[in-house]
Amino acid sequence: MRQAIAGLDFAPILPLWLLAALAVLALLVLAVALLRRARGAWWRGLSFAVLILALANPRLVEETRETRPDIALLMQDRSDSARLGARAAQLDAARRAIEQAASRFPDLELRSVELPEGGQQGTRLFSAIDRALADIPRARLAGVIALTDGQAHDVPAQPSFDAPLHLVLPGRAGETDRRIRVIEAPGYGIVGRSVELRLAVEDLGATQPGGAVRLTIRRDGAAPRVESVPVGSEHRITLPVERGGPSVVELTAEERPGEVSTLNNRAVVTVNGVRDRLRVLLVSGEPHSGERTWRRLLKADPNVDLVHFTILRPPEKDDLTPLNELALIAFPVRELFQVKLREFDLIVFDRFSNRGILPPLYLRNIADYVREGGALLLSVGPEFTGPTSLASTPLGQILPARPTEGPQALAEGAFRPLVTEAGERHPVTEGLSGANAGTATPASWGRWYRHLRTEPQSGTTVMGSPDGTPLLQLDRVGEGRVALLLSDQIWLWSRGHDGGGPQAELLRRAAHWLMKEPELEEEDLTARIEAGQLRITRRSVEAGPQPGITITAPDGTVSRAEALATGGGRASLSVPADQPGVWQVSDGRRSAFAAAAAANPPEMADLRAEASRSAAVTSAMGGSAHWLGTAAQPVVPDLRRVASGRDAAGSGWIGLRRNEDHLVTGVAALPLLPPWLALPLVLGLALIAWRREGR
Repeated sequence: MRQAIAGLDFAPILPLWLLAALAVLALLVLAVALLRRARGAWWRGLSFAVLILALANPRLVEETRETRPDIALLMQDRSDSARLGARAAQLDAARRAIEQAASRFPDLELRSVELPEGGQQGTRLFSAIDRALADIPRARLAGVIALTDGQAHDVPAQPSFDAPLHLVLPGRAGETDRRIRVIEAPGYGIVGRSVELRLAVEDLGATQPGGAVRLTIRRDGAAPRVESVPVGSEHRITLPVERGGPSVVELTAEERPGEVSTLNNRAVVTVNGVRDRLRVLLVSGEPHSGERTWRRLLKADPNVDLVHFTILRPPEKDDLTPLNELALIAFPVRELFQVKLREFDLIVFDRFSNRGILPPLYLRNIADYVREGGALLLSVGPEFTGPTSLASTPLGQILPARPTEGPQALAEGAFRPLVTEAGERHPVTEGLSGANAGTATPASWGRWYRHLRTEPQSGTTVMGSPDGTPLLQLDRVGEGRVALLLSDQIWLWSRGHDGGGPQAELLRRAAHWLMKEPELEEEDLTARIEAGQLRITRRSVEAGPQPGITITAPDGTVSRAEALATGGGRASLSVPADQPGVWQVSDGRRSAFAAAAAANPPEMADLRAEASRSAAVTSAMGGSAHWLGTAAQPVVPDLRRVASGRDAAGSGWIGLRRNEDHLVTGVAALPLLPPWLALPLVLGLALIAWRREGR
């Protein structure tokens, strides 16, 4: 819109200081004349005034202006808390009403901006306002209207703009919300011990807080446990760590009548079970070249406490030397295999033969130890055949293979160990460097020269020889596990013979599988939350089609999906995890759990719609806060334009400042005392003054 504005302006011909000096000089001359009562003094003063006015060059200026409309910013909160219940519908309705009201003002431009979900940083309302104002001239800013639930987590101490800020909030003031606040939750716990969670159940906005609520505790989908928790006070929960790997603990507080939402009535904590110092007992039946391989492997792990004994003097080599003259340490049989047996996480027999050192009672103790959850690894050589074989003792009941009878039990000759079809899918041997890939690619690691022929009884053969006999047998016995390595030649790989091989990795995996490390489970189903996705991995040594995966969301919704085979006995699946809480997946035999935290923890901590967070800034900027009321009958405040310096808010209305910003498109100037008029006028007045004084 164009308009013309006229006004008086001055464009002095002389500098202002010189013009002021002439005016002072003229006043002095005029004052002397007036004191002497000289005739013509007033005419002289009038001539001086016209002269100074002519030097000031007065002009009549006419400007042609183009007025620019003011700009108002309308921010709409699209965060998770602003979409609870009917809030999103209320805010959408308020937005349409405000946009319609703003369209009635021809000198107002309304710009709408949406504030997306802020992730882990909370709702960044004022940061979004600053970004939106980056391309709006401050001289044209009429005000900012924020359609929000008031949950802003970046409220500044001082506002960054000079314009009214108005908050329009859904619902009514005085909402209440119950939440669980986790004060301390350890991420790790030692298997066999307990961890302590510290939490508090709080009622926000309640006029009479206090009392007790029921807290339901559920771990990995097991039967829930219920405790009574005082409101507003810290509460401690003790949880035993029973196994390695992650355990998902879900905490749920009972609903409070009239609260905004139950979303933050739940909290999910993941505790990873880790073993303390792994205690390993290594018993070498005799000194041999491969003994050092085992010791180096176990000593290289800082988390392993190794107890190692080597039988240097078997009973049949008694030469009647007095015991007090022997420099050998007596083998503490009773202490190791009866008193402290269950303190060990893994027992390794390296080329150990039954020559009366361990009575049948202690061998039965070892078998029972395995059945009750222990781990046993046997690395055998020629001593595994014949009458001194451990397979002929009570320990043979838990071994996955027995040696073949006769001289053919010991096979000698160069060969390269092979990974079996089941071994390609088993985590102990899957993906080993230099291994054969089925029958297509032969093994490239070094050769061995001796192995035992056995008859498999149970378990899984993960490595074998070219003649089809097992080399490495893995088996589960009761609650425990057994591994049987049917060759004493693996030490050749550690020496780099014929190119060497991954002996350290193979033995490390076997030992950790025996000790039930979660990442080496051959029959396993895992679930985890990454980047908003539920990632499911299924592993099995069994060949065949993959079973369907049943997914149960935190709200109880059940869906089914098919996992895609990725090789190595694995199949994977990824689905969106758009709900906070515990997700459960199942393949029909196993179940797994994953914890999805709230996408915006700072905002989920308080789900009330409230204006107190931004009250100080809103008041300092001359703005206001208005509630929309019920969803059925929302009350949208009226929109008004107000002059600069006037109140910008009142009961039921919000004001947007009128800035009257403009752009000058043309200027026309008309001199009021041009030289051709000023000179005769000054001379005429001076002449009149001279004539008056000459009389």
